[in-house]
Order: sequence, then C-alpha cells, then structure tokens
Amino acid sequence: MSSMNEVIKENKGNFSTIGKSSVWIMIVGIVFIAANLRAPLTSVGPIVGLIKDEMNISNTSAGMVTTLPLLAFALFSPIVPKLGQKFGVERIILGSVVFLTVGIVIRSLSGATTLYIGTAILGLAISVGNVLLPGLIKREFPERIGLMTGVYSISMNLFGAIASGVSVPIALGMGFGWKGALGIWGILSFISILFWLPQMKHRIVKRETVHKKTADSHVNLWGSALAWQITLFMGLQSMIFYVLVAWLPEILKQQGLSSSQSGLMLSVMLLALLPFTFIVPVIAGRMSGQRSLVTITAFLFVIGTFGLLYGSSNLIILWIIALGIGGGFAFSLSMMFFGLRTRNAQQAAELSGMAQSIGYLLAAIGPTLFGFIHDATNSWTIPLLILIGASVLLFIFGLGAARDRYLGTVQQ
Repeated sequence: MSSMNEVIKENKGNFSTIGKSSVWIMIVGIVFIAANLRAPLTSVGPIVGLIKDEMNISNTSAGMVTTLPLLAFALFSPIVPKLGQKFGVERIILGSVVFLTVGIVIRSLSGATTLYIGTAILGLAISVGNVLLPGLIKREFPERIGLMTGVYSISMNLFGAIASGVSVPIALGMGFGWKGALGIWGILSFISILFWLPQMKHRIVKRETVHKKTADSHVNLWGSALAWQITLFMGLQSMIFYVLVAWLPEILKQQGLSSSQSGLMLSVMLLALLPFTFIVPVIAGRMSGQRSLVTITAFLFVIGTFGLLYGSSNLIILWIIALGIGGGFAFSLSMMFFGLRTRNAQQAAELSGMAQSIGYLLAAIGPTLFGFIHDATNSWTIPLLILIGASVLLFIFGLGAARDRYLGTVQQ
C-alpha cells in the first residue's frame, strides 16, 4: 500500500483533477482493462474438446479458435499506436472494450461461422489493450514502471487463470455448454466499460507536448537489432504460452487425466505464474540488466517441458508449476522491455506494436502447427521437443534484449 501511495503522489499532477481519487480511477481502470486481455482466450483450452466434438472439427480446425486472435494481434498491432496518437489512448481503449463485448457475444452464438468471426473480432479488440497499456504506464507512471506493470499483469493473469479453471464447471457442471462458458466473459467486459468511462471525463492529455517529444526521438524500429531481439523474445514466449493454453489439457488427457483434472492443471499453471508477474517486474525495474532473469526463464521452460515428455507422471504438478513460473518470468520481462528500452511513451507504444505484430504472428503458428503435427503423428512428443527448441531460442534472444541500453543508442 505504501508503494501505491508513492505512485499516487508522483503521478497525481498528470490528471485533470488534482488528488488521489483521479489517480485511483486510472489504476482501477487499468486493472479492469487488463482483466479482459487473457480471460476470453484462456477459457477456450479446457473446453476445446467439447467445441471439437459438437462442431465435428479436427484438432487443426479447433486450434484456429486460439490462432485467430493471435493473427488479429499480428495484423492490427502496428496500427494501434497511430490510432492512439491520433484519437487519444483512453478513447481507443474504450472503443476496443466495446468491440470486445460484441466479439464475445458473437462467438457464443450457434455455428462455426459465428465462432470464428467472434473470435477474430475479440482478437482485434484485445490487441488494443496489449499494445497501448505499456505505453500508457510509461506515460503516467514513469517512475514506477515495474510496479504498475506488475499490477496490470496480476489482473490479466489472475482472470486468465480463473477463466481456465471455471470453463469446464460452467459448461458441464452448470449445464451452459461451451457457448455459455465462453459467453459469460462478456459480463466482465461490459463492467470494464463502465469503469473506463471516467477516463473520458477526468483525463487531460497534453498532446502538443507529447507530439513534440516523440517527434524528436523517432527511431527506425525495423532496423534496430534491439527491437528485433525484444520482438523475437516476445514472440517465442507468446508461442510457448498459447500452445500450452490451447493443448496442455489435451496433452494431459492423453496421459490419463480427466477433462476436469486437465482443466485444473491448466489453472494451476496460470496460478503459478501469478505472483511472478508482479514480483519479476518490480525486481527487473531495479536492475540495470535482466540477463539472470532471462536465464531462469529458459531453464524453467526446458525443465517443465522435459518433465512432461520424460518425467514421472506422479510429478506432473511440478512440471506444470515450472512451466507456470517460467511463463510468469517470460511474460513480465517481455512487457518490461517495452518501457525499459525506450525513452518515452510513444516510443514504447511503437515498440509494443512492432513486437506484438511480429511476435504474435510467430505465436499464431504454434497452436495450429502443434495440432497439425499431433494429427499427423498421433503423439505429442515432436510438438513438445519443438517447445524445448523454442525455449533455447528464447534464451538467446532474451540475452540481447536484457542488455542495459535504449533504442537508438550507438551501442546498437
């Protein structure tokens, strides 16, 4: 609480209403927006079997339910920073949550067509928050990037864990089916609209100052080695995460666990990463370089995946926890790099847009490719070996991204 009070004291001058209440309005708004960035996606994995059976589709087609949002992230992310700069970050975020609600409703209607259309719409909507929140935090809380990154990461991943854990009980236990289990998250997005509306009234953005500042510090991201290292680190950690979200329950069911147990294990993985999505940003923000954290990340991913392949089935929960903690480290570092390696909010948003565009394009390959390989081999061995290889590449690119430097510096 003392740290949050320091955040309020340092940043209350940025708001139209001078005082603690306006800062709390922003913090609460960020928490609710972040809550919507994972739950609509992680709710799919535990019930993908139900979707597949009812729709009579293959693993590859079922994997598209996870892949479509990632493709939407890849296509829309480069545009988002420009929209935020032109129309205002707060306004664009509000519009995105409205579209998210529409997408969730459409996805929950009958038919494969509406399933895919709704999924694509919610993917476009989520990409806005993914890209703009790091820049918003850089702009409003420049002295507390680590703490505020931890706050929104906790919200994002907590609701992601809850969504994966309650999907099967809602679908089967409560009798709402997979449509109800996916559609219920429209309630959260609607509530988030109400909590974000005050930003339209209480915020004053000094656009002239921001535009001048960003124009003086333009960097060619596509020609920057550091930007590409951050992008590939982002992409690899995203690919690993979304592959696990999409297929971990199916992998575990093949090892003898029930649907409920498999969904619970996915929830355990997401809960295991939770404390580290708060702890790691705070620690990383106090370090000049983060190479030791990158090393821990890769080690945990390799150990967890190797354990699923060759370890004892009695220790499955340990392998799941290792993957969860590794995911917490990886996600937190990828978000932190946007703020730590840039000089201002617009630069952070542009780097976030590039990294999430190319990164999620790479991540989008994962779920569908893994489903295809499983269909071809009737085994999860080769897909899991690919995950180990991806973890090694994550380590290599992460070492470059973790060096203490800014975009555009001579060292690049």
